[in-house]
Amino acid sequence: MTEVSNELPLVQDGGCGDGCGCGAGDEEYLECGLDPALAELLADAGLDPVEVEDIAHMAIQEDLDHGVDVTTVATIPEEAVATADFVAREAGVVAGLRVAEAIVSVVCTDAFEVERHVEDGDRVEAGQKLLSITTRTRDLLTAERSALNILCRLSGIATATRAWADVLDGTKAKVRDTRKTTPGLRALEKFAVRCGGGVNHRMSLSDAALVKDNHVVAAGGVAQAFKAVREAFPDVPIEVEVDTLHQLREVVDAGADLILLDNFTPEECSEAVGIVGGRALLEASGRLTLDTARMYAETGVDYLAVGALTHSSPILDIGLDLREAE
Repeated sequence: MTEVSNELPLVQDGGCGDGCGCGAGDEEYLECGLDPALAELLADAGLDPVEVEDIAHMAIQEDLDHGVDVTTVATIPEEAVATADFVAREAGVVAGLRVAEAIVSVVCTDAFEVERHVEDGDRVEAGQKLLSITTRTRDLLTAERSALNILCRLSGIATATRAWADVLDGTKAKVRDTRKTTPGLRALEKFAVRCGGGVNHRMSLSDAALVKDNHVVAAGGVAQAFKAVREAFPDVPIEVEVDTLHQLREVVDAGADLILLDNFTPEECSEAVGIVGGRALLEASGRLTLDTARMYAETGVDYLAVGALTHSSPILDIGLDLREAE
């Protein structure tokens, strides 16, 4: 069991309210940070601890709306301590446990103990304990919904991604996400894709180029658009979307690093693989379902782009069960 110290001031006047502890309006807020051990775990997972902390504070402040948790304050003695078990209500793949822990930590006004039963990316069964936190009952109940919202959302993405990864197992193709993410949660949602066995497309508009149909129209042609990006940003990886095999030949001859085959049939993807001959990576996009995923993967493409991983995955049902602290 891990004990985390998070001694933050209890905000009562002009802040988020009892049970928050974010220190809004207090200079100490800028210096408090997450527990160093938790921050290290987040960093090891490829997440920015500062960004996670910001998201945690935003979620709690949204829920409290600069007031107090009126139900909890009215019904729970200030000194009461309990243990909260985060429990899977259905089978799936879990993601976001450390993020949920961070959300609880920004609420807690006292030290709290954490028992980690599973890790992000693990398959879990219905009824399985995922995480147990012991601290003030008020703090647990105030943080409950915000922590579960994130944990259920990210675990749903990881579970959906794992279904695609399982279908593609044994081929070279990987399922890949897009930028169709929830504003403010991109890093977390793409982390969930990794937990499910998928791989990430670009994180932003600046770390790689993707020449799409509107760029092609504006530039006067697919080859012209590719050349314009290459000249302006010679060191940036460039992916080009193509609608036809003719466009494919143009951009592969121009030197594209990655080519997105938009709404190609499996037969057209197979032909594209033969035309490219390993000179560029190929990504199939559009018309993709779990039922057709294997068929597309066996054409020899490198990636299957699935925006639904982040914009349409249902949550994984996870609940919080309160019990007496041992």
